[in-house]
Amino acid sequence: MNQRPYTVILIVPTGVGAAIGGYAGDALPVARAIASVADCLITHPNVLNGAQLYWSLPNAFYVEGFGLDKFAAGCWGLRPVHQNRVGLILDQGIEPDLRLRQLQAADATRATLGLNLTDYVITDAPLGATLRSSTSGASWGTIANPASLLRAADVLINQAGAEVIAVVARFPDDTDSVALQQYRHGQGVDPLAGAEAVISHLVVRTFQIPCAHSPALSPLPLDPDLSPRSAAEELGYTFLPSVLVGLSRAPHFVVEPSLSNDIWANQVDAVVIPATACGSSALLSLSQLGRQIIAVEDNKTQLQVPPEPLGIKAMRVNSYLEALGVLVAHKTGISPAALSPIPSLRLSTQLRSQ
Repeated sequence: MNQRPYTVILIVPTGVGAAIGGYAGDALPVARAIASVADCLITHPNVLNGAQLYWSLPNAFYVEGFGLDKFAAGCWGLRPVHQNRVGLILDQGIEPDLRLRQLQAADATRATLGLNLTDYVITDAPLGATLRSSTSGASWGTIANPASLLRAADVLINQAGAEVIAVVARFPDDTDSVALQQYRHGQGVDPLAGAEAVISHLVVRTFQIPCAHSPALSPLPLDPDLSPRSAAEELGYTFLPSVLVGLSRAPHFVVEPSLSNDIWANQVDAVVIPATACGSSALLSLSQLGRQIIAVEDNKTQLQVPPEPLGIKAMRVNSYLEALGVLVAHKTGISPAALSPIPSLRLSTQLRSQ
């Protein structure tokens, strides 16, 4: 008898300084390893985006954070696709030379990788992205002209036939900031991540289609002490290739089951999450379904939100290597306790005769 597909969600919250997954695609090795165990891996763009580096995982679903929340709540399902027609939005605030770099990267993915892109759109006003950080250390941001972003997306969807949207917004260059220097050296928080999430959430919430963001920035001066975890973002002039690759096969959102291969939250088997970042809407929803939740302790974040005070039943593990062992056992139907010396069964309750 055939088993149903074993489905795992990998969550690494963005903009919270995760030791693994808080930098330039540095959670990709974790995603690749889990994808080798799972029949289906569901994760989000900041796990899979490595600027100009990427790794195609045929059984991985690239799902933006707001869409992942709706999926986990049971409001939206995920429909696999073979290929998407990708619409590209460029911020009017991007300078001509830097805009050309983005367009050349997009053309390169068409010619070299065979991606299907529509004609691009430039917003009718600069988006005006700004960066902030919270008292907890997490990054966030805003855009001054969200309506301009939505008008551009509407044109791509309803006139150019785009099925997914990539956005390139001009972000402020702050080469001397302490946050940026720490990030380049493998410490602290990605200063752009929170604002990027605002942009993609807005498009997904409004149009119910996949979206991901790539920032436009001036090249940084060379740094001989650059951290390997941040290095992918400094290989060229644009971060766009991994975004376009991810969106090219991102699953569509559906609101009613209609095809047998649609995936819904009740089909998820396990969730892997940093042990200090368990307050996400997606995890809170999935915890109500009784799924196997694995909390990884050595993926430290700037947050202090463990599972237990939230009433979330989770198995704590030290590392992603240990999490992989739990997933293998869970998929196989083996209790993880059986892989260590186990005591004899104990009598739970003495039943009384009537």
